[in-house]
Amino acid sequence: MPTTLVNSIASWFLKKRFHQIELFLKYPNEVQNELLFNLIDTAKDTQMGRKYDFVSIQNYKTFTERVPVSTYEEYQDIIDRSRKGETNIFWPTPIKWFAKSSGTTNAKSKFIPVSMESLEDCHYAAGKDLLCMYLNNNENSQMFTGKSLRLGGSKELYRENGTVFGDLSAILIDNMPLWAEFSSTPSSKVSLMSDWEYKMQAIVDETINENVTSLTGVPSWMLVLLNNVLETTGKKNLFDIWPNLEVYFHGGVSFTPYKDQYKKILPQSNFKYYEIYNASEGFFAIQDQNNSSELLLMLDYGIFYEFIPMNAYGTPEQIVIPLSEVKINQNYAVIITTNAGLWRYKIGDTVRFTSISPYRIKVSGRTKHHINVFGEELIIENAEDALKKVCKKTNAEIVDYTAAPIFMKGKEKGAHEWIIEFKTAPNDIHYFNELFDNALKALNSDYEAKRYNNITLNKPTIHIARKHLFYDWLKKHNKLGGQHKVPRLSNTRDYIEDLLKLNV
Repeated sequence: MPTTLVNSIASWFLKKRFHQIELFLKYPNEVQNELLFNLIDTAKDTQMGRKYDFVSIQNYKTFTERVPVSTYEEYQDIIDRSRKGETNIFWPTPIKWFAKSSGTTNAKSKFIPVSMESLEDCHYAAGKDLLCMYLNNNENSQMFTGKSLRLGGSKELYRENGTVFGDLSAILIDNMPLWAEFSSTPSSKVSLMSDWEYKMQAIVDETINENVTSLTGVPSWMLVLLNNVLETTGKKNLFDIWPNLEVYFHGGVSFTPYKDQYKKILPQSNFKYYEIYNASEGFFAIQDQNNSSELLLMLDYGIFYEFIPMNAYGTPEQIVIPLSEVKINQNYAVIITTNAGLWRYKIGDTVRFTSISPYRIKVSGRTKHHINVFGEELIIENAEDALKKVCKKTNAEIVDYTAAPIFMKGKEKGAHEWIIEFKTAPNDIHYFNELFDNALKALNSDYEAKRYNNITLNKPTIHIARKHLFYDWLKKHNKLGGQHKVPRLSNTRDYIEDLLKLNV
């Protein structure tokens, strides 16, 4: 298809969609309020709708008084019923797909419902909007003259009832509209391969001769793939392989640790990076400006937003507020109500608003301690459970510990680095490490996937701390007593580097 025709079609769609975007930019709170009551009306005859008498809810205040804020643990039973084929529990249309992810305290994996409405009106709508915003900011783009290299997950069938579960990316690829399938590489067959080792090489083989103009995927996984591309071709940078490459759309984990490495293999100053904020539960925000780390909160995807100020999170003073009451530069936990039947659901993320006209955000972290540099979403409950099991097997006792990522460097894989102070040390720290690694794999499917054949993560590194290391560290920082605690898991190396210096 000629470039001028492609750009003309894209321009027409762009103008049409921007009229709708301007509506929620101008009337954000009105759009959100209307959306909420559309969701309530749609689900009024579901089991949940009847339980909370959705028919009689006339305002936001009544909605908050009737419907409780929920976590995955509180949703798990009805999601399990839905996975077994029961319908009309929390959403009226049948739920066929479930996005599998980790991060819960009581289960190895979460299974997030994905409705047809959320596929079409949220995830796929966001994909089109992302292209619209990019093209609006880069009128001379030639992106549609080539293909987008996408890097997704794999899927499995829940065979007892025909429902499908797998990575959200795999669900999206499996149901991809023709326009997206035509403009993407590798093929869906290769994209949905379950063995990552074979899949990586298959993607390399299938894409190196394509005219790739954009990249889409999680930074950690994408970096592994791109280094494999360079190794296979013997080239020094990606422009030697794909000379028309112009943009990388990324999300899922923080891009900061990877930015310098990408610049080395993409050494052109005009190459663009566009960030997105999405999750299994929905697609939330899109970078709408060149060279910006701020993300525009998308308000018409069938998701109603509420927020908990983090300064009171988990305390008796905790409050839940609508979008209209947020303030700039404060951290908030995100609560969502969605067109897949999640009602006032805590997704576990925290955001900070950089602007309220329009509503722009930065993802600031998680509501719990975690390491999520490589998409492994390791939370403190995983660490505590794994350490407890391994200590029992090795007759070890732990005083304190902390962990941080070892970031990728060139072709070197990432890893987790731990400092553990033992009251009673194990006889063999290498055996302890092996058991610990396996325990984490058993508890967390995302960690297990990243550790598979050392594709992204190598085995953990464990340092035995000297006696009183953590006490001395707290004392050094004037944090003895009170509510001060040793930071268990961190996405940065600030704490661990300081502790390593003291561990002599």
